[in-house]
Amino acid sequence: DPEYDLQTNTQSTINLLRFAKDNGCKKFIYASTMSVYGEQPDKPISENNNTEPKSFYAVGKLASENYMKIYSEFGISCTSLRLFNVYGPGQNMDNLRQGMISIYLSQALNTRNIIVKGDKNRFRDMVYIDDVVSAFKMCLKIESKSYKFYNVCTGKRSTVGKVIQLIEKHLPFKIHVTYSGSTPGDIFGIYGCNKKIFDEIGWIPKTSLEDGLKKMINTHI
Repeated sequence: DPEYDLQTNTQSTINLLRFAKDNGCKKFIYASTMSVYGEQPDKPISENNNTEPKSFYAVGKLASENYMKIYSEFGISCTSLRLFNVYGPGQNMDNLRQGMISIYLSQALNTRNIIVKGDKNRFRDMVYIDDVVSAFKMCLKIESKSYKFYNVCTGKRSTVGKVIQLIEKHLPFKIHVTYSGSTPGDIFGIYGCNKKIFDEIGWIPKTSLEDGLKKMINTHI
């Protein structure tokens, strides 16, 4: 639904940027997405890579980043955080269209079956929610008035098969897994490089995939 994505991801951002400008807001921090990169080579993706969005959602997010770049010229410190695959306690377990780990875990808890759309060798960069919150908090300290954008990622390549394996390992019951079909606009694999955010503001992820999954599972069993 491109019109819905345009309104929720781009028009809403423009409204907030305009509000910030009119009310003297000095900092604007935005939750962008790794989806702006699109399909990329199998290597860590840095902020220097080209952006080639493949979904309406990603197009809207990239447009919002560009509006922020313009609004930073009005004296607002604008920062975009390109979030990779965020997961953790508090994630919406009822939305089976968003969040790879929450989708699989929700299926496992509710039906003891996981239906995976796509190949088990697809890969993502899974970053735990506490680490993401830490990145947002650290961005509050940025003093630069120019537009900034950073990857928020672990720099580690985690396959769908590995995620399923860890879910099976930490659930107290057996589950059945089926691999079938694919998701339109979904990329095969991507993982990021977090050197820029570490060098400039000192952020580094602290939670491993297994520890993060254990914490998430323990809140639901």
